[in-house]
Amino acid sequence: CTVWLGAKGVKASDLSRLLLKEEQTAAYSVEIWKRFRKWGGIPTGITQNVKDLLASREIENIFENSDFILMLNQASGDRQILAKQLNISPHQLSYVTNSGEGEGLVFYGSTIIPFKDKFDNSLMLYALMTSKPDEVEKRKKLGIGERDD
Repeated sequence: CTVWLGAKGVKASDLSRLLLKEEQTAAYSVEIWKRFRKWGGIPTGITQNVKDLLASREIENIFENSDFILMLNQASGDRQILAKQLNISPHQLSYVTNSGEGEGLVFYGSTIIPFKDKFDNSLMLYALMTSKPDEVEKRKKLGIGERDD
């Protein structure tokens, strides 16, 4: 199970926030999250603003039933909430404080791993994977293959 925090420029809508906004859909989302795990599925949630997500009391169930969290740059208020919720040290928080593209923290079980991924943007693979709107448009103009989003 995966939760992406701080994801920007992703075409997927912020469904995590929307589904957890109302009590009925929040309860249903948590139930589906748990069932999918039991069935071998990999439910995934994406949100830009953790404050919105954590406004739901149900989110603790989702965090407790998530094996993997990818955390990118976080706003100050979100960092403080996440530090408390996920027991992140001040040093570890530095990896999601004013961090650049491709930088953040990976949570896998009880392990927290900082990362900096400086992907060579001159590679064709980069052109195929980027989600930056201006680069996607450039790719389309050059006739480079479409992504399956």
